[in-house]
Amino acid sequence: MLTDGQNITNIRRKRKVSKGIIYIQSSFNNTIISLTNLKSEVIFWASSGSCGFKGARKGTPFSAKIAIDKIIKFAKDQGIKTIQVIVKGPGPGRETVIRSLQKSNFEILLICDRTSIPHNGCRPPKKRRV
Repeated sequence: MLTDGQNITNIRRKRKVSKGIIYIQSSFNNTIISLTNLKSEVIFWASSGSCGFKGARKGTPFSAKIAIDKIIKFAKDQGIKTIQVIVKGPGPGRETVIRSLQKSNFEILLICDRTSIPHNGCRPPKKRRV
């Protein structure tokens, strides 16, 4: 429970971990990135929308790069050295995010793609006629 002198940011900073998992959920409209510990408890998250992008700009690779830079900065401040990367979704930001993580000085143990592919489930939306 929070007392009078505490706020949520102080509690968040107390969680020091050396290993983490980065979940990347990339859709055509937005990219959501979560940093968790090994128990999958969320430590920090960022998305293209939370970084100030609105509308169609949220789905761009540039906005995903800004979001992952925010995650990388927080992870380095927390002292995280090794990460696992789990990617989900077909969006345009996923390749940019993985490249940015490889350029950072983290030791990447695993890159896993968990994009769900239907086995002829729901009917897809009709094709656009422009």
